Amino acid sequence: MAEDMQGLNITGSREGGGTSASGVVSEPDRSETPGGPARVVINVGGMTCATCAGKVEGALRGLPGVEAADVNLATEKATVVFDPASTGVEDMVSAIEGLGYRAGLERAVYAVEGMTCASCVARVEKALSGVEGVLSADVNLATERATVTYDPEKADFEAMARAVDEAGYRLVKSAEGEEALDRERRRRERETRLLKVKLVYSAASAAVIMFLSMLGMHIPGLKDVPERTLFVILFALATPVQFWPGMTFYRAALKAARHGTTDMNTLIAVGTTAAYLYSVVATFFPSFISGTGLKLAVYYDASATIIALILLGRFLEARAKGRTSEAIRRLMGLQAREARVLRDGVEESVPVEEVRVGDVVVVRPGEKIPVDGVVVEGRSAVDESMLTGEPLPVEKNLGDEVTGATVNGTGYFQFRATRVGKDTVLAQIIRMVEEAQGSKAPIQRLADRVAAVFVPAVIAISFVTFLVWLIAGPEPSFNFALLNFVAVLVIACPCALGLATPTAIMVGTGRGAELGILIKGGEVLERAGKLDVVVFDKTGTLTWGKPVVTDVIPVDGKSEDELLSVAAAVEKGSEHPLAETLVEEAKSRGLVPAQATGFQAFPGRGVAAMVDGGEVRLGNAAFMAESGVSSPALEERAEGFAGEGKTVVFIAVDGVMSGMIAVADTVKPMAAEAVRALREMGVEVAMISGDRRSTAEAVAGRVGVDRVLAEVLPADKAAEIERIQSEGKVVAMVGDGINDAPALARADIGIAIGSGTDVALETSDITLISEDLRKVATAIALSRTTLRTIKQNLFWAFFYNVIGIPLAAGVLYPAWGWLLNPIFAAAAMAFSSVSVVGNSLRLRRFREKWERSTQGPRP
Repeated sequence: MAEDMQGLNITGSREGGGTSASGVVSEPDRSETPGGPARVVINVGGMTCATCAGKVEGALRGLPGVEAADVNLATEKATVVFDPASTGVEDMVSAIEGLGYRAGLERAVYAVEGMTCASCVARVEKALSGVEGVLSADVNLATERATVTYDPEKADFEAMARAVDEAGYRLVKSAEGEEALDRERRRRERETRLLKVKLVYSAASAAVIMFLSMLGMHIPGLKDVPERTLFVILFALATPVQFWPGMTFYRAALKAARHGTTDMNTLIAVGTTAAYLYSVVATFFPSFISGTGLKLAVYYDASATIIALILLGRFLEARAKGRTSEAIRRLMGLQAREARVLRDGVEESVPVEEVRVGDVVVVRPGEKIPVDGVVVEGRSAVDESMLTGEPLPVEKNLGDEVTGATVNGTGYFQFRATRVGKDTVLAQIIRMVEEAQGSKAPIQRLADRVAAVFVPAVIAISFVTFLVWLIAGPEPSFNFALLNFVAVLVIACPCALGLATPTAIMVGTGRGAELGILIKGGEVLERAGKLDVVVFDKTGTLTWGKPVVTDVIPVDGKSEDELLSVAAAVEKGSEHPLAETLVEEAKSRGLVPAQATGFQAFPGRGVAAMVDGGEVRLGNAAFMAESGVSSPALEERAEGFAGEGKTVVFIAVDGVMSGMIAVADTVKPMAAEAVRALREMGVEVAMISGDRRSTAEAVAGRVGVDRVLAEVLPADKAAEIERIQSEGKVVAMVGDGINDAPALARADIGIAIGSGTDVALETSDITLISEDLRKVATAIALSRTTLRTIKQNLFWAFFYNVIGIPLAAGVLYPAWGWLLNPIFAAAAMAFSSVSVVGNSLRLRRFREKWERSTQGPRP
């Protein structure tokens, strides 16, 4: 739609050093008891009266998990008591900023280097949260980024970096833009290439070691080689694997040990070292082993193969994780590189970064529009499908807005730049998707709690396994104990736990952006996947929000154009909204109304004037009755129009009925299909409107809505949403206007139409870039699919560890004599995280249930 991109201004967090959008100093005072409520004090800027304080207070109290919220206008402080398991400081900041006020906190996104598993995530979050002035910290393993909300008066990057460094990791300021993404991609590619070299070397060596260990005694030329000599050959092959490819695990494990912690690398390093060192002793000090009565054996094949398999898993995981951020790369790839700018009357080509607000930009046929602006000369049709999903080009004329990254058709035009750099619609979309991909869903909290104690628990289990087998196992008990000890260590996989949620969120939100659906984060995805009711605002959402002429019914021998021309002649002197509609319809038909004189207005009934020497009266049925004019046939037909939600204007000339014109706010073409799609998904659909019940029910009947909330004042919309929520239902509100903002904030999920106001967009949880209402159903379907994928990932991660660790410990041996070879344990561990990432990548194939089609022209 021509208006789809207008007014789209999406607020988001700032990356890098994190400069405050508000400049307001906050004094967060946060206290929290384990399992109990937390308390936070946030400065609020921009309040001018008690009403402002009441609005902020109401918005904060409306958040899930908020037990109390008090706003002091004099001190400009909001004190909130809340349940951290249900809501966070970021939600409070969003609620305050959504109302147009300023929350005096800063939010920054930093890169974190050195993380390998969910345990690492927990330690980095703990380190950041321990810095004075940091209110919240969310670390994402998939994106390797930390999102921190903090008080700039008490915390800064240096303090956070020191805390993270003390935990054994590195915090780096994140650069922005496509160049930063390219730099990050190049870094990942370098790491992946080195990983591939180590993988190939370790896999080739492990294959040779495995071959010699299993078949060496049967190969001509080797079968006569003394056993000790074969052990030395295996040692020579295994040692480089242990200390070159395997050094990756040693470095990380030692770093964790220096900080008094353990992680996945600890498990691998301890497990492979145990197998390797035992083999070294058996190779060079065989009497030590045989003297204890143990069977002489080496496990070089186990240590080398485990390292090779773990590296294989990491290599596949790295490649898969790289594909999870493809949506961001594709969005950034939409940006134009250069722009043609008129400066001092001369057209010159400049990098798009050098375009400034106010510059006049020239766009030729087939070129990409570099930044956002308003057409000042020429006309064309622009392809906006890459952002809105609408396939048909949109006509752009003088005064129309154009959006950067869209493609010009065959016309030539000039436009004045209004938004450049980080302020363009595309830049805001990219920022919003990045923030969403770095967010956490509440469902991940269980995985985080498990990850915090996972590695120490596994190490404890492995030692218990060793002791049990050593004491109660069959002979040679030490060999059995060692193998099972190694198997328990290498099968445990905290990686799958850490990647289960973030990879699905990354792919799901990225796919949503490609479909023109901007989802603000993992929590929104989770809530949207549980929706029971969707409430549509009527005016401007289900309908176009602008009345149009739908029927012209002439009588007394007049044509439609004659009747409309007479009506427009009279209405030119009126300020009534319906008058403007009649005049515009006449203009659209190329009619030139005559000049009216003696104009008279009869409030609430109609108007009258002299046109071409005749008295013309326009108005409702009551006005016609007062004027002594009637037409039973027309009046009966008018009743039918009223039942369809249309407003009827009667026209009489010199006391004789000449006809009537029906006017209505028309329903958007895709509204009925959108409602039908939601109902097929089992979602209840309601409509809220300030119109009288008969009009609202007429519109509801046309689109298939059963539940109608009519005659609701704008101030009462939020209360109606709350009433539905009191029925125990999860509610979404879909709207586009300023008066929808409180209801959008009160709903569990606020969905804003992309052509709506900035306030509506800032308050919403999901933004539809186009006006195709079917995308509401698409957003819910995508959320449900993503939530289902997260649950599948978590189930696999937990099931794998819950089943795998006992098997590795040998619980089946007493009954069936079955043990898990450490090599197979390593293979299972390597592919567990790969399977989680691969399952998440399936979301890239998510498709809408309908072909994209145009919404039709806006009235």
